[in-house]
Amino acid sequence: MMDIEQYLRENKPEMPEEGQFLIETNARLRNVEGVKQCVDEDRHRGRTALIIALATGLVLGCLVTLLAVCYPVPSMGAGSAAFDTLIAGLQAWKEVFIALIAACAIALGVVLMTRRQEAL
Repeated sequence: MMDIEQYLRENKPEMPEEGQFLIETNARLRNVEGVKQCVDEDRHRGRTALIIALATGLVLGCLVTLLAVCYPVPSMGAGSAAFDTLIAGLQAWKEVFIALIAACAIALGVVLMTRRQEAL
């Protein structure tokens, strides 16, 4: 395999004027910096939106839970046997539902962390 330095000495490629080369290189560097700045701004906006959505969801979830605890819905009374059976079934399996939701949240957290590490 031929050495690159030897190859360049033998072929003597044409080089543009030094001033023009530096001007073009600086222009390309400015373009790259502009793209980098746009990407950084998009990431910042995305993170800000994510934090705002998280805070809003947390506050609204707490408010809805508080309202549900303070003002429970009265039962419908007679004639709603199917609804009462459904509620009884949900109450019997509530631990399973909570465990499934927790498992999904943990899995989502693991996926997001691995994607974040891959991006770095």
